[in-house]
Amino acid sequence: MFKRLAFHSILAISLFTGATAQALDLTVSITGLGSNDGDVHIALYDKAEGFPTSDGMMFEIEVPIAGRTARTVFHDLKSGHYAIAFYHDENSNDDFDQGLLGIPLEAYGFSNGAVAFLGPPSFEDASFELAEPSGLVIIDLGQ
Repeated sequence: MFKRLAFHSILAISLFTGATAQALDLTVSITGLGSNDGDVHIALYDKAEGFPTSDGMMFEIEVPIAGRTARTVFHDLKSGHYAIAFYHDENSNDDFDQGLLGIPLEAYGFSNGAVAFLGPPSFEDASFELAEPSGLVIIDLGQ
């Protein structure tokens, strides 16, 4: 009797938690890139700590470019607040190239059109809420 009750309890908990934890997908499109050369490094963040450094990212992916657009999908995310940071690695050296005084030599950007001014924007400025089964972020560089 106890084994049957324990099994039914575990089954009920599994069914309940499965119904409430919905996996969400996020499509990210970076448009208006200056060329089709190289690739785009796209990083996804879910918290302010470490944004936008490599230590703070959840995921980073290198995305090929076609038609001056890079597009990827992050799968199986939980609902919550996220932010995107990216750079166009035009010379394919896997580095965000910077010149004198740290001035960027490659195109870069953030979700929400958050602007870097004397340093990166805050997570709050770049963050958006993902709550629907399928989310979309489009960052248009307009070049």
